[in-house]
Amino acid sequence: MAVGVVAVEGGQDRRYGGRITAFVVLSCMTAGMDGVIFGYDIGIAGGVSSMEPFLRKVFTDVYRRMRGDTRVSNYCKFDSQLLTAFTSSLYVAGLVTTFLASRVTAGRGRRESMVLGGAAFLAGAAVGGASVNIYMVILGRVLLGVGLGFANQAVPLYLSEMALARLRGAFSNGFQLSIGVGALAANVINFGTEKISGGWGWRVSLVLAAVPAGLLTLGALFLPETPSSLVQQGRDRRDVARLLQKVRGAGVDVGDELDDIVAAAAAAGEAGAGGDGLRRLLVERRYLPQLVMAVAIPFFQQVTGINAIAFYAPVLLRTIGMGESASLLSAVVTGVVGVGSTFASMLAVDRFGRRTLFLAGGAQMQASQVLIGAIMAAELRDSGGMGKAWAGVLILLIAVYVAGFGWSWGPLGWLVPSEIFPLEVRAAGQSVTVAVSFAFTVFVAQAFLSMLCHMKAGIFFFFAAWLAVMTAFVYLPLPETKGVPIEQVARVWRAHWFWSRVVGPDPDADEVRAGGKL
Repeated sequence: MAVGVVAVEGGQDRRYGGRITAFVVLSCMTAGMDGVIFGYDIGIAGGVSSMEPFLRKVFTDVYRRMRGDTRVSNYCKFDSQLLTAFTSSLYVAGLVTTFLASRVTAGRGRRESMVLGGAAFLAGAAVGGASVNIYMVILGRVLLGVGLGFANQAVPLYLSEMALARLRGAFSNGFQLSIGVGALAANVINFGTEKISGGWGWRVSLVLAAVPAGLLTLGALFLPETPSSLVQQGRDRRDVARLLQKVRGAGVDVGDELDDIVAAAAAAGEAGAGGDGLRRLLVERRYLPQLVMAVAIPFFQQVTGINAIAFYAPVLLRTIGMGESASLLSAVVTGVVGVGSTFASMLAVDRFGRRTLFLAGGAQMQASQVLIGAIMAAELRDSGGMGKAWAGVLILLIAVYVAGFGWSWGPLGWLVPSEIFPLEVRAAGQSVTVAVSFAFTVFVAQAFLSMLCHMKAGIFFFFAAWLAVMTAFVYLPLPETKGVPIEQVARVWRAHWFWSRVVGPDPDADEVRAGGKL
C-alpha cells in the first residue's frame, strides 16, 4: 500500500495554460510583505528581550536575575510570565482577530484584509517605539497582532490563488521565505541597535516594523484581487477573464481555469458566504479531511519547537553563558541559514513534493533536538557557563535544526493548508489554520521559558518526541498535492487510501491514479 501518495491526472495542470508574468510576481512580492512583518515581529521580540536597557526599564526583576543573582539557576534567569506576555500578547490578539478577518476575506476580498492588516501594523509599530512602560509595550504588540490576524488570513490564500498550479508550492513558499527575511532583518537590526549608547536602541528595533508595514499597506491599495475572490463576489465573468489573462500572460487560453473557478464559486454560493462557510466546515463530513489538516498541521508546526528557538534564541544563548552581542550575532547566523533553506524549499517543493520535504526535514529536526538536549544536559549546570567549544557545537546544531525547519515544516505548514480547501470554505479553513497556529504559538511563547526552567534540557527531548509523532502523521494520512490545480484538490481526498472511506470515492476514479491501494 502506498501510504498517502495520490496524484490527480498525472500530477500536472494539463488543462491550464500560463507562464510566470511580471504582473503576478510583483503582486505576490507585495503581498509577501506580510511575511516580512511576521518574521520581523518573531525575531525582534527575542532580541529586544535580551537587551539590558529594555529589561532594566521594563522587566527589572529579570534584569536583576540576569545580572548575577547566583541563587537562580541558569535555566531560570529569564523565567517571567510578564516577559513572555510581551511576546505572546501579539498572538493572542491575532487569534481573536482571525475569525473577524475570515468574514472580511470571504466577503470583501483578500486585498481588503491586507489593507486593514497593514494599517494595524503601522499603529502597533508607532506605539511600540514610543512606549514608556510595559502597558504601552504590550498595547503595541496587541495592535501588531490585529494586523497579523487580518494579513495572515489573506496572504497565503492570495499567493495560492494567484500562482500557477505547477508552481503553487514555490509561490506559496515565498510566504515562509518572507518570514525568514523578516526574522533575519530583525536579528541584524537587533545586533546593531544593541550597540547604540544611551539605552534607546530597543525603541528603534520596535519602530522599524513600520517599514514593511508601510510597504504592505501602500502596495495592497494597488494590488489586484484574485480571480477566485472576484468570482466569489459576483463580479462579471468578462472582467475576471481579463484579469486572469493578465495574470497568466497574453495569448494564453484561460477558459478552462476560469470554468473551474466559476464552478467552485457556484458551489460556494450554495454553501453561503462568510460565517456559514465555517459552520459547514465544522459539521459536514465531506470537509473532515481538510478540517483535520487545518488543525493538525499548524499544531505540529508549533510543537516542532521552532518558535521557542525563534523567539528566544538570544535568550537561550545567553542562558549558556554567551554575552549580549555574541548571542545576537549568533541569531543573525541562524537567520541566514533559515532564509537559505527556505529558498531551497522553493526550488524543491514542486519537484519532489510536499510529503518528501516534510519527512526529510522532520528527521533532520528531530536528530538536532536530541543532540541539543544531550549536550545541554551534559554540559550546562545550574550555575556557571558552557565551554566555548560546546557552545559552538550547540550553535551549529541550532543552525542545522533551523535549516530543517526552513525547507520543510516552515513553508509547508502554510502552503498545504492554503491549497487543500474548496472555494466555498477556503476563507473559513484558513481562519481555522491561523487560529490554531496563533493559539499554540501563544502556548509555546508563554510556556517555553517556564518549561526551560523546570524541565531544563529535557524541553528539547519533549520537542523531539513531537517531531516523531508528526513525521508518522505525514507518512500516513497526508496526501500529495504537488501540481494539482487548486480548484481540483478535493479529488485528492476522494482518491486517498484512507480519506476515501470518509468522504466517498471519486466518481471519476478512472482518471485518478494512486501509487498503490486506494
